[in-house]
Amino acid sequence: MRALVVYESMFGNTEAVARAIAEGIEGSMHADVVEVGAAPRTVPADVTMLVVGGPTHAFSMSWPSTRRDAAGRAPTVGSHDRGIREWIGGLPGVTTQTAAAAFDTRATSRLSGSAARAASRRLDRLGFPLVSSPASFRVSDVTGPLADGELDRAYGWGKALGAQVAERRPTRPEVRSAHQHAYRRPYPQGRLGEA
Repeated sequence: MRALVVYESMFGNTEAVARAIAEGIEGSMHADVVEVGAAPRTVPADVTMLVVGGPTHAFSMSWPSTRRDAAGRAPTVGSHDRGIREWIGGLPGVTTQTAAAAFDTRATSRLSGSAARAASRRLDRLGFPLVSSPASFRVSDVTGPLADGELDRAYGWGKALGAQVAERRPTRPEVRSAHQHAYRRPYPQGRLGEA
């Protein structure tokens, strides 16, 4: 089993969250962390779980114009050519049962919107089974830093994701009796974090 964590980061905050999530996932399976500009154009067949994250810009995932604006705020900006909006938009439909989840970083304002919700909707439309509600991690200002405790929370979220997906994925093919239904949902209807 393997996880792929694809992130977009302007000022390093989302990258730090992505790496903390991957560390949490590592307790259950190997996790690769890839900046969106270097991410593969399709999800490799051996990926059991895909986690996608980026900063919230203008109430959603970033646009080329919002990334240009971010570049004017700091001398070094990470992801500026391509964001998770474009990366997800370029993915083909899903033919495997790769689990998926999305996260974002956003300012502490309640009016900031959520890139993770938008990314989750797009992943769902592509056919990825979502295993978690979108997660948001707070930054104290547009350029950061992350709010206290957010990296620990990201690690815990990743650990829970990895454990949930590993528990649901058999390591060997299931042997079914003749009376068992041939199709079974790999994940329950509820999402991680929901009551």
